[in-house]
Amino acid sequence: MIRITTLAGRRVAVFGLGASGIATAKALVEGGADVVCSDDSAAGVEAAAAAGLKTADLKDANWAVFTVLVLAPGVPLTHPAPHWTVRAARLAGVDVIGDLELFCRERRLQNFDVPLVCITGTNGKSTTTALTAHLLKEAGRDTEVGGNIGTAMLSLGEFKPGRHYVIECSSYQIDLAPSLDASVGVLLNVTPDHLDRHGTIENYAAVKAQLVLGAARAVVGVDDKYCRAIAEKLIATKGADKVLRISARADAECDVGADGGKVVLRQGGATTEIADLAGVGSLRGAHNAENACATAAALLSLPQPLTAAEIAGGMKTFPGLAHRMEELGHQGRTLFVNDSKATNADSTEKALLSFPRDIFWILGGKPKSGGITALTPYFDRVAKAYLIGEATEEFAATLEGKVAFDRCGTLDAATAAAARDAAAASGEPVVLLSPACASFDQYRNFEVRGDAFRALVAALPGISMKRGGA
Repeated sequence: MIRITTLAGRRVAVFGLGASGIATAKALVEGGADVVCSDDSAAGVEAAAAAGLKTADLKDANWAVFTVLVLAPGVPLTHPAPHWTVRAARLAGVDVIGDLELFCRERRLQNFDVPLVCITGTNGKSTTTALTAHLLKEAGRDTEVGGNIGTAMLSLGEFKPGRHYVIECSSYQIDLAPSLDASVGVLLNVTPDHLDRHGTIENYAAVKAQLVLGAARAVVGVDDKYCRAIAEKLIATKGADKVLRISARADAECDVGADGGKVVLRQGGATTEIADLAGVGSLRGAHNAENACATAAALLSLPQPLTAAEIAGGMKTFPGLAHRMEELGHQGRTLFVNDSKATNADSTEKALLSFPRDIFWILGGKPKSGGITALTPYFDRVAKAYLIGEATEEFAATLEGKVAFDRCGTLDAATAAAARDAAAASGEPVVLLSPACASFDQYRNFEVRGDAFRALVAALPGISMKRGGA
């Protein structure tokens, strides 16, 4: 745990009592603050009380007694309207911050040599965070990883000299961290998302930009117009030597880019290979090339950078993230891939682009707006589709006359049928679970759906699993 001592002896309100909220309250209490916890949910209040934390209904509170309100990222700060706690705090002149801000304040107070890499972006931030942490650990660096990726950042190991922190940051967390000052800030990309919480794409991009604007060194993708503008601003204000532009496009003007399956550094008119992604199944596809470029740029930007050899070696051993283009194993020539995290067509597009042909595609679930019509240009890569869940008839209508398909209904039936058909195919077939749908018609979340697929694959005869089975 990272004890927060910057508010010792002060009264602090913590609102939003999920895992990160309770971790924040504990870190504040351990650091000597007088903490009062609250939540709109009775379950949240009960969880905090069970953890030994002081709880209260803050609706009738005297807000002037609080130094700050620490707000959980999931609670609206600005849109569609500020939460009632935010309005009450601001009326009383009380700052509203989040756990990322507390982390940064404590890091400055302790003044250790604690390199901090913060990573954000609409897509790819979890993989980039995990990859960055993996390479640091492989290089022998003491490394803690958390934030939006899983472990609450204040539950990470305490600060000590030389310990590296790799933090995935959502736009909600950044919005609550006005003094965010990473050693290296990474902004991968900006596409329309979370507009219900930020109002407009311009507001959303501006929030994302805060992470790199406050960083000592910045890594910024330049494959979308919002990030290109942010990179240009950073170069003008910080200087070109403090900014590395990254791109997955071979023709892009950038400093670290993808070229023929390799990650390369382009500086001073020369191109230097950093890493070769050939054969690294966990980094398959153009989207993962962008993640690899961002990781390499971040690690080259550290106060004590990794070498190209350390970066190249670490990438070859990266296992990938569960449910994100996760290679499960082989049955003969057939590769099985778990991409259950692909809950919309945009995510599934990246999966389909990762394989040129012979895809035996399992898809369906609770459909999103637009369905899979946007994926039509990639249907020629699909040998056959296997439909499950509520989306079956909608997707069947889209596929009709373009792709052969079976109505399977359930994941177990689809997995068995896809494995059978792939085994009879030539070439290098892949059975791909990339649903382009939410899971809620049949599974609690995409992780449960992905776990179910892994178990079904592990039970196939003659399967050679990469992750030790179910």
